[in-house]
Amino acid sequence: MRLMIAGGGGFRVPLVYRALTAGPFAGLVRELVLFDVDPLRLAAMEAVLASMGAAAGASGPDVSTTTSLAEGLHGTDMVFAAIRPGGTAGRTADERVALRLGLLGQETTGAGGISYALRSIPGMLELAREMKQRCPEAWLVNFTNPAGMVTEALVPVLGDRVIGICDSAGGLVHRAARAAGAPLPEGRLDGVGYYGLNHLGWLYRLESGGKDLLPGLLADAGALSGFEEGRLFRQPFLQSLGCLPNEYLYYYYDTERAVTAIRAMRQTRGESIHEQQAGLYPALAAAGPRAYELWDAARRSREEGYLAEARTGGEQRDEDDLAGGGYERVALGVMRALTGGRAAGVELILNTPNAGAVPGLPADAVVEVPCVVTPDGAVPLPQDRPAPAQLALMQRVKEVERLTVSAAVQGRRDDARRAFTLHPLIDSVELGAELLAGYEASFPALRQLWRDGA
Repeated sequence: MRLMIAGGGGFRVPLVYRALTAGPFAGLVRELVLFDVDPLRLAAMEAVLASMGAAAGASGPDVSTTTSLAEGLHGTDMVFAAIRPGGTAGRTADERVALRLGLLGQETTGAGGISYALRSIPGMLELAREMKQRCPEAWLVNFTNPAGMVTEALVPVLGDRVIGICDSAGGLVHRAARAAGAPLPEGRLDGVGYYGLNHLGWLYRLESGGKDLLPGLLADAGALSGFEEGRLFRQPFLQSLGCLPNEYLYYYYDTERAVTAIRAMRQTRGESIHEQQAGLYPALAAAGPRAYELWDAARRSREEGYLAEARTGGEQRDEDDLAGGGYERVALGVMRALTGGRAAGVELILNTPNAGAVPGLPADAVVEVPCVVTPDGAVPLPQDRPAPAQLALMQRVKEVERLTVSAAVQGRRDDARRAFTLHPLIDSVELGAELLAGYEASFPALRQLWRDGA
């Protein structure tokens, strides 16, 4: 199989390569093609992968690089996409424009997520259209954030041949199952109830042997303290909620604390990564056999800072969190199932059109739910109707997402303004207009997107 990664100079590419050299996914890919518009980033990743193979003594797929999308797609069976238009400097602007107005500055949630989607969707649409022309039978597994919105924008072009992934929801489910004493086997979600949108979901059922273990877990402060989401939210709150929220709901449930913590930091998350990568990529390209070692040290440092604003008192992330991995296991699990590697299919939490899986949301809206994946694609599994407060939040955020997609696809500036205005973390006509103007000033290309004359 030939796999192309769009965004092949991305920092997480070595995680995919590592998974393809050993373990259950070894031998799955014959040729790995890295496509990126930045030759330096490609050279850096090429050096890391070469040193990984030499250090492990393992034989991975053949690796090639290209800055030509047409060349990268020719003969490709599968595409992984993880692009970041505007780079880490763009991420910093996503954060800072919101923070200057006293709002949450985070790249996928709230104002930053809308801005990021407005930049990501046009480039991803170009990729999808090129795929339709050059490799129409290929599947697109989308990592590009915000994953739900980007995937929803691509469905009209690629239909069921695009699947969005994120490791956040699946990670929550597996951590909770281990904490409850009933770890889940790989590729199975028996007894799991989870509904939501990307970065906005809840684990509401965790059955084992016919018994729902979730109420007992939510009542056990000691067990909750053993994993990331259990520490992130206060135990009495979780017990009253009756479910386990995705970690990104911290920004909704404790907004003031999150904004205060981010504003108190010397750097935003984007600024920290931008500073790290500015020197890292040239160093990787020149590091020779030390490239993998250098990259892995940077990876651990980067993982230690993830959601740092939510941790207090010097609390450190668990070793399991720092070990790396997540996205690549989900993506390769999807790929193996799509190509018939798991005859009975695999169950994973994915971003796919609802098709009635979550009552109360439109059938064509992309949701994040457990799905069964076979060579025919991903089919969402029916979930319970969400509790009223959760459904109301999903409905409102989905309306924001659809306005954002319309703005990016149809060039409707007024829809972008309305998306900012209606988001529950903004909820202000005045702030919505100021945010749009602020992002247009930071990203002049946005003004070229609008076709409605607004």
